[in-house]
Amino acid sequence: MRLLTQYGRLAERHWRQFCPKLVAALQAEGRLQEMLLQAEEKTDEEMDLLCRHFLRQGLTAQEAHDRAWELVRERYIFLPPEN
Repeated sequence: MRLLTQYGRLAERHWRQFCPKLVAALQAEGRLQEMLLQAEEKTDEEMDLLCRHFLRQGLTAQEAHDRAWELVRERYIFLPPEN
């Protein structure tokens, strides 16, 4: 089993705090680890693509990373809180 990276650990902390029903359902299905790994993989992939795009536009590496993170983080890591 693969260990979670920084993004996966961020997602797990956030999901457990703000999406406990989702976490419970994924755990019941035995899919929590799989979904956390998928969230970090998608985050990594999109971050890479966006960073390259922003670097071509003339941003510094830090600016490109920061802008990419702003665009991607809520898609996979910081999901909206449950009601």
